[in-house]
This record gives sequence, structure tokens and C-alpha cells, in this order.
Amino acid sequence: MDGWLVWLLLALLLGAVEVFTLTAALGILGGAALLTAGVAAIGFSAPVQFVVFTLASVLGLVLVRPLAHEHLRKPQSVRFGVDALLGQSGYVLREVTRHDGRVRIAGEEWTARPFDDTQVIPEGTTVEVLRISGSTAFVYPGESLWKSQ
Repeated sequence: MDGWLVWLLLALLLGAVEVFTLTAALGILGGAALLTAGVAAIGFSAPVQFVVFTLASVLGLVLVRPLAHEHLRKPQSVRFGVDALLGQSGYVLREVTRHDGRVRIAGEEWTARPFDDTQVIPEGTTVEVLRISGSTAFVYPGESLWKSQ
């Protein structure tokens, strides 16, 4: 079996295992094996191939892996889905009580309940979304809670 084919199979195997482990290390080693497959296909000898694989692996693990881990540890800067609605203002379409209510948030109509069960929020009031549970928005009148933190 040709050397380049062995390196290519090793690269594919490491890449497949990386998909399941998500450590970044096996993916980097797979990339080094892929680079070495190219070197082997050009016709370099086995000792040169091992040096290329070793250098590419070490450089990748030392330089790229810490960057990948830092990227994964950063908090998400953009909120998506219902998380993006937290802190948004809404408009009460139908009086909000602990049993019933409708609000318009970001152009969409939502079932609503007051964040504080004892409150009744009248129609026409501006509210702030504090929590979403399923398809129900828990709201508080005004915009003071999130803005003060």
C-alpha cells in the first residue's frame, strides 16, 4: 500500500473520531496526517514524512488547540430564539393576570403572565420580558428591572 494512502486513511480515521470527541486534538492530528499524505504523494521518503507529521502535529497542538479552546469557552455574544426576547419591551394587548393575558413582543403575539403572580397588568401597558417558559412570556410593567443591573 502506498504511503500517501496510509496517511490519508489515518487522517480520515482521526477526523471521524474527532467528530465524536470534540477535543480538537484529534482533528489537528488528522490535519497533520492529511498534510503528510500530500508530502508522501509528492514522493518524499518515510523519514521526511514522519518529520512533517511531527512538526505539523506539534505546531497545531501548541498554536491552534489553545485558540480553539478559548473560542469554545467564550460566552455566546449573540442571543438566539427566545433568549433574544429577554429584556425586550412588549405591549399588553389583553389584560395580563395570573390566568390570562396577551402581549406583543418584537412584532409577535405571545401568551403572557405577570412575573409577580399578584399583579394585574392593564391593556396598553408597556412591559418588559423577564422569562419565557414554553410559549408564555412572563412580564413586568415598565423597563426598570434589567436596565438597573
